[in-house]
Amino acid sequence: MDYIYLDHSATTPVDEKVLKEMLPYFSLKFGNYSSLHSFGREAYFAVESAREKAANFLNCRPEEIIFTSGSTESNNLALRGVIAKLKVKQKSLHIITTQIEHDAILETCRDLEKQGTEVTYLPVKKDGTVDVDELANAIKENTVLVSIMYVNNEVGSINDIERIGKLLKKQNHKIYFHTDATQAINFLSCDVEKLGLDLASISGHKIYGPKGVGLLYLRKETPIVAIQTGGHQERSIRSGTINVSAIVGFGKAIDLAAKDREKNNKKIEKIRDYFIKKVLDKIPNIILNTNTKVSVCSHANFCFVGAEGESILLALDIAGIAVSTGSACASGSLEPSHVLIAMGIEKEIAHSSIRFTFGKHNTKTEANYVLSVLPDIIKKLRDYNPLYKNK
Repeated sequence: MDYIYLDHSATTPVDEKVLKEMLPYFSLKFGNYSSLHSFGREAYFAVESAREKAANFLNCRPEEIIFTSGSTESNNLALRGVIAKLKVKQKSLHIITTQIEHDAILETCRDLEKQGTEVTYLPVKKDGTVDVDELANAIKENTVLVSIMYVNNEVGSINDIERIGKLLKKQNHKIYFHTDATQAINFLSCDVEKLGLDLASISGHKIYGPKGVGLLYLRKETPIVAIQTGGHQERSIRSGTINVSAIVGFGKAIDLAAKDREKNNKKIEKIRDYFIKKVLDKIPNIILNTNTKVSVCSHANFCFVGAEGESILLALDIAGIAVSTGSACASGSLEPSHVLIAMGIEKEIAHSSIRFTFGKHNTKTEANYVLSVLPDIIKKLRDYNPLYKNK
């Protein structure tokens, strides 16, 4: 059997249709978007076509789409840019976010705290979602920005962004609303009007598009300061030579995501649910961290108590299966997943987490192969663990 890829939350393979759309812009149609000659105009119209596709998907104006290098940049631009603009007139500013955000949000908020901005990090419920009532209670007179992720990257939990948007609209003063929608775009409606959003971040490589491209949805009249200068691209909000080929591919990927969402979701959910049931049947003493009632259909995050997550990952890799660990250990940190800790999982148990994330190309045959090797891997690792054996 070929290598099995179950790490779609980390990145997705570029769709063949996306690649086909991109290829001419590496060679034949190589013009600079900002050039006035025919090569430049060709690039310009290709980028603007992709901008219209993104705008149609988000139900916004094309001029409200700012192309970036991905969601990390978009998140930084959203938070840093809005706070910098508002600081000109208001010195005391307050942001509300959550404890389970991606580091692109958390580290940016910590940096803003050092610069004098107050930040509230909301806890989450055991299912990995934010309690909207707690959010309401956290709002202050100086709250100017709320940033809540739409779908969590580790466990797949879905936050009620529409309800939060309605809550913020009822406040006595304007509170700008941002969501990191990186993990949502494949599976959920991202209609910014329905959701009540002022800003939203998206990456291309999570939707079978290329890496190194993304966007920030920026509602008209939302205050913002550029954090990257030196050119006048993207309405002077994001300077830098336009990545034409990547943006063209991004636009095609967005089109495909919208067109194929329902079909892909049904297929993925069927395989994911089958996989979860079989894992729970075959392997004792495990914890399912993904609550399927409030999650997207791609995620299955488990704690295999008594087996280190990194060891499971490496053993599966040797068996030809790619997964991710919920722990940050694989990237050199000894700290367990901040998401699982926020959900109330003990540190020792959180270190045993593995995230399986399914995509549109996965099959039931692949799931069965994983199920054929996983139980033995967990048993062997537990046998090597004297602390587990003595319990």
